[in-house]
Amino acid sequence: MKIGVIGTGLTKFGEIWDKSLRDLLAEAQLKSLEEAGISPKDIEMIFTGNMCAGALSGQLHIGAMAAENLRLNVPSTRVEGACASGALAIRAGIAAIESGAAKIVQVNGVEKMTDVSTEQVTTALMGAGDEEVEGFQGATFPALYALMARAYMQEFGLTREELAAVPVKSHKHGSMNPIAQYQKELSIDDVINASMVSDPLTLMDCSPITDGASSIILATESIAKKLNNDAVWVVGSGQASDTLALSNRDSLSEIKATRFAAEHAFKQAGITARDVHLAEVHDCFSIAELLAIEGLGLAKKGEAGKHAAAGHHYFDSKMPINTCGGLKSCGHPIGATGVKQAVEIVHQLQNRAGKRQVKKAEVGVAQNVGGTGATVVVNVFKR
Repeated sequence: MKIGVIGTGLTKFGEIWDKSLRDLLAEAQLKSLEEAGISPKDIEMIFTGNMCAGALSGQLHIGAMAAENLRLNVPSTRVEGACASGALAIRAGIAAIESGAAKIVQVNGVEKMTDVSTEQVTTALMGAGDEEVEGFQGATFPALYALMARAYMQEFGLTREELAAVPVKSHKHGSMNPIAQYQKELSIDDVINASMVSDPLTLMDCSPITDGASSIILATESIAKKLNNDAVWVVGSGQASDTLALSNRDSLSEIKATRFAAEHAFKQAGITARDVHLAEVHDCFSIAELLAIEGLGLAKKGEAGKHAAAGHHYFDSKMPINTCGGLKSCGHPIGATGVKQAVEIVHQLQNRAGKRQVKKAEVGVAQNVGGTGATVVVNVFKR
C-alpha cells in the first residue's frame, strides 16, 4: 500500500465563537484543496469524521454538508467511531482508493463543542463508553482513565511527577504551535497542584473541550507523484477493538487494541517500532499517552513514565511524542483529532513544523483512540 497525502488543511483549535460547525469544516476543506493545487471537481469521494454534532449542534448528515460546501454531488459519508472518528475516516479514504472506487479522496474531521454546557458535552462524550455499565452508574471518562492511572501506578510504580511530565512536555510543544488551543508552558507543580478532577488526574492532566476542523487529500501513487513532489505516503493502517466497558478488560494498565492495531499497521508498512522517528498519540488524559507509547512498542511496559520524566519525548529528543501539543495543549475537537494527527505527521515529514521540527524525520505514526480503548486506529506515514 502506498497512498499519497497531497494536501492538508487546519483551522485554529479552541473556543471559536464566530464560526459555526459548517464554517469550520469548509475552512479546513478549502485549505487542503488549495495546498493540493486541485479543484473541488477533482475530488471523487469525501469522508468526514464526527462524533457529537447531533448531540451538541443538532446537526447530523455531516457527509452531505461536506459535499455541499464544495458544491459537489460525489459520495460523501460521515464516519463515527467516538474519539477515533478522524482516523477511521482516513481508513475509509484509504479503502476507497485501494478498492479502485476513487483516485482522489478528501478526508475531514470536525467538531463544534464549546457552544453548550460542560454537562451536555460530558453526557455526549460518555456515548463513547458503555452506557449501561458505566454512564448510567455515573462514571465519566476522567474517572475511567483515573482508574487506569491508579492501576498502572500500583503495577509499575509510576510516580505523580512522572505522570505530570506528560502535559508539561505537551504544553512546551503547544507553545510553539500557532493553531494550538493553549500556547502556554506548564511546570510539574502547575500540573500536580491544579484542581482535582478524578484522583490522581487534575485539570492539567485532561484534554479540553475544543472547536476545530482538519482535512487531508489522499491520492493514488501515480497522481500523487504527478501533483506533489513532496508527497508523504500512507504505508500502513491498522484497526483493532476491545470491550466497550473498562470493567470487562483483561488489564487496566494497557490499551490492548493499540498493540493489535500497531502490529497490523507496522507489518503492512514493513517497519518495526525501531524505525519510528516520531508519533502522534491519543493523550486525552496523561496516562493515555504512556499507555499508547507502550502499546506501539516505543517503550517497554512500565517504562514510558520514566522516559517522559527524563525528557525523552520532546521534539528534539530520543522519541518525539505529540509535537503539535497533543490533545492536551493543541485541543481535542473529537472528530478532527485523528485527521489533525495525520496533518502534524505530514508537516513534520515535509520539514514544515517550524520551531518544533524533528530533525531527519522519515517515518511517523499516529494512534487515535475511541473511548477507553474500545476502538484504536494506527496509521503509518513515510517520506
